[in-house]
This record gives sequence, structure tokens and C-alpha cells, in this order.
Amino acid sequence: MSRISHIELDDANLPPPTPEIEQERKVAMFDLIEENSFSLPRRDDRQVPEGPYRVALSIREKRLVFDVRTEDGDPAAEFHLSLSPFRQVVKDYWQICESYFDAVKNLPPSQIETIDMARRGIHNEGARILEERLQGKADVDSDTARRLFTLICVLHFGG
Repeated sequence: MSRISHIELDDANLPPPTPEIEQERKVAMFDLIEENSFSLPRRDDRQVPEGPYRVALSIREKRLVFDVRTEDGDPAAEFHLSLSPFRQVVKDYWQICESYFDAVKNLPPSQIETIDMARRGIHNEGARILEERLQGKADVDSDTARRLFTLICVLHFGG
């Protein structure tokens, strides 16, 4: 069972999200739990617990923290990623999301589609960066990386 069965965001110190950001978070969390691929790579020096996993994402000391536990709550892994590689793509993603949210209210479908294509492109770039940063720590597929990237963006909001 190489998957995430539960995801939690430590957003206690963040300002209340906008309705759009809250919706993005809910959709990403739902989609992630419905379908994902997440496993911890084998290590020579220690046994790696099998999934499914409970994952808590947080930002501590300007680092993205993945706290990975077994279904029983036993520690499986914890890794900290620098936020620096994500800063620009997260900023770009939220800027294009704002344009998209505004466009949905005011623009014709053809213009909304153009903005949405740009939004997906930036989102894919963020997911690619996440996959690179997770190499050797966790194995994820592209869809899982995309959904986790959305949640990282939510944690960045206001942070």
C-alpha cells in the first residue's frame, strides 16, 4: 500500500484563507486521498515501514516539513526541504490563480481557457520541482506531486 491515507496541513499560524484558497485546499486534499502514489525508498541502514502513510505538512523555520507516519501513528520518516526552490513558482502560481479567479467572474470562456492553460503550466513546473526535491526521500507520481504542490502553495499563502 504505497499511498497516503491521511493528509494534514499545519496552517494554524496562517491568516484565514480566502474562499478560493480554501476551495483549492479542499479539492487537493480530497483528490490526493482518493488517488495517490507515495512510498518511502528502501535504505541500506534501516528498515522502512510499509504504507499506507499519514502525512503532516508544515512550515518550520522556513523549511517545508514532511512528517510521515504509519497508519498506527508510528514515525516512518521526517524530511525537511528548503523553500527557496519553490518561492518563485509559488508566487507565479498565486498570481495566475488570482487572474483565473477574476477571469471566471468576468471574461468569456476562450480567455478563461488561455489563463487556465498558463495556470496548469506553472502548476506542472511546481510539481516537477517537488518531485526533484523529494528524490531519495519519497517516491511520488506526477499527479501526487501536483496535489502536494497545491497544498504547499496553501501553506505559503500568507507565510
